[in-house]
Amino acid sequence: MQDDPVIRVIAKVMIPTIMLFALYVQFHGDYGPGGGFQAGVIFAAAFVLNAMIFGLNRGRHVWPAGLNLLAISCGVLLYGLTGAASMLLGKNYLDYDVLGATPEAGQHIGILLVEFGVGLTVASVMVALFFTFAGRLTHIRLMSKMQAHEKAQTKKRARK
Repeated sequence: MQDDPVIRVIAKVMIPTIMLFALYVQFHGDYGPGGGFQAGVIFAAAFVLNAMIFGLNRGRHVWPAGLNLLAISCGVLLYGLTGAASMLLGKNYLDYDVLGATPEAGQHIGILLVEFGVGLTVASVMVALFFTFAGRLTHIRLMSKMQAHEKAQTKKRARK
């Protein structure tokens, strides 16, 4: 993308706004429309916008691949362990009644934990998919350069 200062300034304003809206959708999800999946996609959109405006390398510095894998794992574990905690406390898997002092409090705690796990996993997977597909052209160029270099080396060895 061109080095356009207007787009960069607008992006710097929009990215935190998008993240804040994602958190609103995340924590409002148990009271109305929204929840983990929607919030995860919105949150990932902020990172995608960052990478599109400021470049893939900077985007990878903001959300490194190692952190991304950790976030995917933590989201899935949070979801699974919330259900396992219900089972350990004598109820069915993902029956949140026992997670709080009252069944209503347990339901509230349980759905927040599960939806946060879903949101974290979805955001991380969406970012991983974006970087995988966006970096594909760079990978193809690198591979073609390596193959051309190998062919040149092979021709040099064949001449000797």
